[in-house]
Amino acid sequence: MRTNAFLGRDWISPELDYTKEEWESLIDLALDMKREFALNKDQSGVLKNQTLFSMFFNQSLRTRSTFAAGIQQLGGNYVELDPGKTYTPAREGFDIPYKTERIADVARMLSRVGDAIAIRMYGPPAYWIYGFANATMHEFAEYSDKPIINMECDMYHPCQALADMITVKEKFGGFKGVNFTMSFAYSGSIEKPRAVPQSVILAATKMGMNVTLAHPEGFELDPMIIEKCKEFAHQTEGSFKIINDFDEGFKDAHVVYPKSWGSTYCFNYHKDGKEVKKADHEMAEKVNEAAKGWCTTKKQMDLTDKNGIYMHCLPADRGQEVTDEVIDGPKSVVIDEAENRLHAHKAIMALLMGGRQ
Repeated sequence: MRTNAFLGRDWISPELDYTKEEWESLIDLALDMKREFALNKDQSGVLKNQTLFSMFFNQSLRTRSTFAAGIQQLGGNYVELDPGKTYTPAREGFDIPYKTERIADVARMLSRVGDAIAIRMYGPPAYWIYGFANATMHEFAEYSDKPIINMECDMYHPCQALADMITVKEKFGGFKGVNFTMSFAYSGSIEKPRAVPQSVILAATKMGMNVTLAHPEGFELDPMIIEKCKEFAHQTEGSFKIINDFDEGFKDAHVVYPKSWGSTYCFNYHKDGKEVKKADHEMAEKVNEAAKGWCTTKKQMDLTDKNGIYMHCLPADRGQEVTDEVIDGPKSVVIDEAENRLHAHKAIMALLMGGRQ
């Protein structure tokens, strides 16, 4: 009998916890499910009568719609638990009488009556404490005997990264030799997490691409993430480098992914439960305004490989991160990328919740 090595596992930081071969299996399954969906094949037996609970502490369009549609296409049930309308799950020390409920109680109860719990949390709901949301998900995992799915936290967005790797494979047939640039892009809002760029560079180096991270000074990513990228690039015989020049990141790139994220000044940093550095949003505004020139135009896209593509997780701040001419242009694959969220999520749920055994 074929066994499912994914069954019951969490999807919190799979960029670190899952092997390259496991990522390849998920990518291939997602593409198989996409083909079946295009052929109108019935997939409703994969997770028949299984239930996914979701909790969105932050707004969402693509993640919410594709998880809801995906679980129902696989024959399961989708139940959205809106924090605030339910008792908001809380970690110890962050309890509010009659408004919150301790995570230990929430996780144990939901895992008795459902089959997976999917969570999105970052920014204000996590008190802008870097790592707080990720720790919240790990606390859910500690008390739940069903899989916890990270729909984006303050450190990782593995669902987006999987959809992005699916998109690259569709467009280029594989990963070896693909020049991939993750670049900062300007936005008028400083309140954006690092999750997408961190997950994407981890996944891209894990898959063996030649990865460039481009950003202005002040927008450095987590040093632990950077070290892991270097390690993955060495293991897969790809490459990884960091530059502080916007145009340079586009030169000869097969994939460009210009995306805004918050500067190092946006976050509170804690260690062992104590504050070691406080956010400085005034300084964050200053360094952000200094980066206004990091907007993708046709000029930058003309520097890419002749078959180069433009990617973005969406929503994009048009006129700030990117011009309409680029995001609506022939090199843009943002809608293909968004569509692939559905098939990425179906593959994750199918394997973690028990499908394809």
